[in-house]
Amino acid sequence: MQQRDSINLYFQDSIRKNWDLPAFTDLGGSTMSYKDVARKIAKLHLLFKEVGIEPGDKIALCGKNSSMWCVAFLATMTYGAVIVPILPDFKSDNVQHLINHSDAKLAIIDDAKWEELNPESMPKLIGTLSVKDFSLINSNNKKLDETRAHLNELFGKRYPDRFTKEDVNYYVDSRDELCMISYTSGSTGFSKGVMLPFRSIWSNVQYCLNYLPTEPGDGVVCMLPLAHMYGLTIDMLRPFVSGNHIYIVTRTPSPRIIMDAFAKVRPRYIVTVPLIIEKIIKTRVFPLLDKPLMKLLMKVPFVDEHLLNKVLVSLRDTFGGNLEQIIIGGAGLNREVEEFLRKCGFPYTVGYGMTECGPLISYASASNNRMASCGKIVDRIEARIDSPDPATIPGVLHVKGDNVMLGYYKNQDATDSTFDKDGWMTTGDICNLDEDGYLYIRGRDKNMILGASGQNIYPEEIEDKLNNLPYVSESLIVDGGEGRLIALIYPDLENATAQGMGEKEIKELMEENIKTLNSNLPAYSQVQRIKIYDEEFEKTPKRSIKRYLYQKI
Repeated sequence: MQQRDSINLYFQDSIRKNWDLPAFTDLGGSTMSYKDVARKIAKLHLLFKEVGIEPGDKIALCGKNSSMWCVAFLATMTYGAVIVPILPDFKSDNVQHLINHSDAKLAIIDDAKWEELNPESMPKLIGTLSVKDFSLINSNNKKLDETRAHLNELFGKRYPDRFTKEDVNYYVDSRDELCMISYTSGSTGFSKGVMLPFRSIWSNVQYCLNYLPTEPGDGVVCMLPLAHMYGLTIDMLRPFVSGNHIYIVTRTPSPRIIMDAFAKVRPRYIVTVPLIIEKIIKTRVFPLLDKPLMKLLMKVPFVDEHLLNKVLVSLRDTFGGNLEQIIIGGAGLNREVEEFLRKCGFPYTVGYGMTECGPLISYASASNNRMASCGKIVDRIEARIDSPDPATIPGVLHVKGDNVMLGYYKNQDATDSTFDKDGWMTTGDICNLDEDGYLYIRGRDKNMILGASGQNIYPEEIEDKLNNLPYVSESLIVDGGEGRLIALIYPDLENATAQGMGEKEIKELMEENIKTLNSNLPAYSQVQRIKIYDEEFEKTPKRSIKRYLYQKI
């Protein structure tokens, strides 16, 4: 593939080169070829032009994962307009606020989500299209009414002979030109509009082309939220530029749905979040290895290797049997699960990034990763840690380079507090960087708890230990005041109940877990009391716990 210095030229090249190949399939639904995508993009470009949308104007996109969502996204970028992806999980009042805050001129949205909104509260919109088929849902503009009603006729006049690959000519972008406003949905509760320039999207995709190469026609399972930068960049933009066949999971990705998709597609690369891989290992593998006979056999030399190899083959089959690598991101991987994956030789790796970097910050291949690390800083950016000795003393990570955002939309104060005078952006993550350049995340700067005697306590490190104790599904460590730490625990109720435990027995077991936990912690970071939850903690779309909802206990 010829290297390009523009993401839109990459889209253009891929469509022309892969014209007759399948591009998108909604699992359980229809398939679109690259030429089908090109035709739909061309029609949307005609509509944008006819109704007066200019490069730089904002278009909001809110809907569940689908082929048509991808078409709307690509059409907006290749026109030079600014795409504003909005997570469909956001509540209706938040969606309305973000449409208004972004100054969107047009919205492309799920019909059901539109029913929850009040058109009169979004006066800047000239109209709204359905993400299902781009039909007109609402209009405040006569020209939009006329254009949408006669769009096929306009398309025929624009291309009187036929629409060919030579007609695919997209907007030539410049590096620092704004192309996307991505509203974060992090665990801190405050949604900010991250302004990403064309160079950030190009740089992330270029890194993937260099280090995660695929061939035209390769199958990809797209199951992460496309309105989130991790799923968007790695699961849709990278494969599209490579001419891959992208199978989109359009429903909530339950384990059964995901396993069926892997069996059908047999992907080489899988992009996921820790929760999915942890559930598979904890529910399908650990219970088998926990049986008395298996425990005994695992201690017998050579027999343990044979058993682990059988587990490895079974795991590879679970993920389609053609797996080269699973890339895990969005949060840290459970230590017990990671130790097991390394022991049996499963090809996994953990990367790290954030919306503000579109998203990549660090990565190492499955053959080159290290336990508990999230790889090495990608070659698109520079990084430094505010620490006298980053290898041993954690400090806040700062980055600069092509991946990094322009700032926060209409929020100069937040932008100024994130960048220093030399252009370094603070990530807010506390990290170590070893002598070989491997990065280790210790926790969020905002989550750090100050101990009674001034010690820095990183709750994520305590949670990682607690989550590995018996029947703990997930946990949060919060500040109880006066140097007291509280553990909020959601037990593995399904397995505990299956073992005949009642509420009293579960509580006693959790208290025993805390005693075990405290025996492995320094006095200043020990847990004083617990609170048990009977349902899992509320999470963001990338499955991070919304910590801010649980801080005042």
